[in-house]
Amino acid sequence: MQYMLDTNTISHLIKGHPLVSRRIVEVPMASLCISSITEGELLFGLAKRPDAKHLHTAVKEFLLRVDVLPWSCAARYGTLRADMERRGKSLGSLDLLIGAHALNIGAVLVTNDRAFSQLADLHVEDWTV
Repeated sequence: MQYMLDTNTISHLIKGHPLVSRRIVEVPMASLCISSITEGELLFGLAKRPDAKHLHTAVKEFLLRVDVLPWSCAARYGTLRADMERRGKSLGSLDLLIGAHALNIGAVLVTNDRAFSQLADLHVEDWTV
């Protein structure tokens, strides 16, 4: 099983959320990954807080240890977005990119963002509960 961590899950991990931290330790590191879209979101967060030294260290250490997968699922994204529009559903642009990425590689998306429930075939787990 491969688990793709969403940005909010990484945020919980860095803040020391006990349930998220426990699950991260329980799962083999080789089964964890993030999308390069998520990496971009993390780096954006760091750029907004240049003086947050602890945060910079924590994020950079995390990025050294997790597989960052290149986003290469344009066809899946296009189909998914068109399907969402036909059904009158919407999801934030970056979330849709991350959701398409998780679907494309068959990963479980680990997030506590309920908006991802709009993606019918996406398997989601919330490690905060």
